[in-house]
Amino acid sequence: MSGAVDSVFFHVDLDAFYASVEQLDNPGYRGKPVIVGAHPDRRGVVAACSYEARRYGVHSAMPAAHAYRRCPHAIFVPVRMARYRELSQQVMAVFADFTPNLQQISVDEAFLDLSGTRRLFGSPYQTAVRLKQQVRTQTGLTVTVGVAASRYIAKLASACSKPDGLYVVEPGQEDRFVLTIKLSDLWGIGNKTLARLEALGIDSVAALRNAELPFLRGHFGESTGNYLHQVSRGIDPGIYSFEARSHSVSSETTFEIDVSDRRLVERTLLELAEHVMFRLHETRCSAATVTIKVRESDFQTHSAQRGLKHKLSSVDELYGVACALLSKRWDGHKPLRLIGLGVSGVERIRSGETQENLFTDETEDKRRKVEQALLELRRKRPDSVAVTRARLLPDAGQSRQQRSRHRPES
Repeated sequence: MSGAVDSVFFHVDLDAFYASVEQLDNPGYRGKPVIVGAHPDRRGVVAACSYEARRYGVHSAMPAAHAYRRCPHAIFVPVRMARYRELSQQVMAVFADFTPNLQQISVDEAFLDLSGTRRLFGSPYQTAVRLKQQVRTQTGLTVTVGVAASRYIAKLASACSKPDGLYVVEPGQEDRFVLTIKLSDLWGIGNKTLARLEALGIDSVAALRNAELPFLRGHFGESTGNYLHQVSRGIDPGIYSFEARSHSVSSETTFEIDVSDRRLVERTLLELAEHVMFRLHETRCSAATVTIKVRESDFQTHSAQRGLKHKLSSVDELYGVACALLSKRWDGHKPLRLIGLGVSGVERIRSGETQENLFTDETEDKRRKVEQALLELRRKRPDSVAVTRARLLPDAGQSRQQRSRHRPES
């Protein structure tokens, strides 16, 4: 970038993050196809895979059995979320050395506002090179950086040079840049919208740009029509504000065999409640709406939701609401293959507001303090055997096949 720049944003994406961590920790995996997620002889999906595995058509969310058929010589490893979070925190700390205006949007990507830092770090390109080198030196991982005058274009740019890439879109060139990418690569256009566009004869960014705004609004509604009109011209639609807004936090488990044992199902629900609540604590967020999802052995899926008049205060409260919702949607007879738990309406706790304000009695306050202590233990020793609730200790008679795996979402 040359000349004065009013706004400079980086979108930084860790390359094949989960798989890269496995290759970092296990040098024998480097250069080989690595698939993170379920084992191919068990029910489950691919959480992530290395670029070596992607060459065989493997991708995230693919059933592990399908991935095995495409790449039988791949190395299959389980998800190690604690380790990924540990390295994610290290990488984010590097980013924070460059700017306090850091917006982490997932475990492996973030926006950095580098506006006004030219005198401190040099040009945006020089800064990006320096940031990439610092991440590699301090963590052993590689990142791809997209640089632009807006967050949206920076995000598109980072997808243009993976892995270990750096792509700069000069200010004023946004409209030309978006013409060089596929319509399907415009972030925010899902498969259904893409299919409807193609049915209307719109199969490229140029064709989308030629469509009149009233035409787009008429076919897609005002909000989506405006969005399509803006992004086809390289205009940031403003989907990212500086304050990260995580509207929901959820986690789900697919059982390795269908289960109808209510005790096991409720134990799994407690694990999910603990996982979700700790994520709220960790990000200093609160929520007041609880949702559960159950999928039966015949793939019928049911959900139930309850809005509370106050913010959730503890794992036990979340678990209690979840169990009540479970009773509404599952009679205990049909075996379950999946159960999920989430909270929505997630809001960041405002500055000056303490988490104690969320609790209404001394008992709940004590529970919160215990949960906060456990969170601190997990932060300091993410790979250690954590203290856990007695109800979550495996039963001696519980078969190994019954134990479940979690898939977090946010």
